[in-house]
Amino acid sequence: MEAIAGIAKNKNIHVIEDASHAIGSRYEKGKKVGSCCHSDMTIFSFHPVKTIATGEGGAVTTNKKELYEKLLLLRNHGITKDPSKFVNPPTEPGLPATRNPQPAARFGPWYYEMRELGFNYRLTDMQAALGLSQLKKIARFIKRRREIVKRYNQVFKYLPFLTVPYEREGVFSAFHLYVLQIDFEGINKSRTRVMQELREEGIGTQVHYIPVHLLPYYREHFGFKEGDFPVSEDYYRHCLSVPLYPKMSNDDIDRVIEAVSGLKT
Repeated sequence: MEAIAGIAKNKNIHVIEDASHAIGSRYEKGKKVGSCCHSDMTIFSFHPVKTIATGEGGAVTTNKKELYEKLLLLRNHGITKDPSKFVNPPTEPGLPATRNPQPAARFGPWYYEMRELGFNYRLTDMQAALGLSQLKKIARFIKRRREIVKRYNQVFKYLPFLTVPYEREGVFSAFHLYVLQIDFEGINKSRTRVMQELREEGIGTQVHYIPVHLLPYYREHFGFKEGDFPVSEDYYRHCLSVPLYPKMSNDDIDRVIEAVSGLKT
């Protein structure tokens, strides 16, 4: 992100940081993801499987007042009730024309203005309450996630057909996902077969994710094709996520380790 921020600054580009998987993570020197130290805005997801959940929805953080005020408008149909933001406030009916009232007295408390073409992007009160309660537990959630990752790595890093997730020195990952790189050719099994074998052991897996440029919309609208981004395509050919969530028991972890370790047989 620091490198991206440097490029963006030189090119006068705004940076919106996708931190949907990274709440609770930290950059170098302990800077928190979401502090917008390398971006104009940072977005988070509270989907049910994320580190903390509200059922759906998310949040945006920013350090810039003008962006904050724009976000408030956009999430609420573009409507404001802030008198300092009114453009064309009406005169309160019945007020003497000779009076020169203060701005706040020119209209009733019912008055509002639509300033932007906004959206209904508010969390419900119940979702927000759930999210706040989850925030109080985030340190515990992340601690357990990292314990599971450490246990996985202790075994998987010694298996020649696996590459474990990489955490750069000096940073701190909350590890929303545990994505292995698997040499499917080396074990002479397709990814589909591997997923089926693990499913038979009661272990769910998933592919995170198909490269965006390979999806039909981006191919059709922007002319992307296979081979345009070889690094992401190579990653995609080998990636597979195995279970990682705070309520996993030690027995669950050992069962995943045993099943994955046995894929070569």
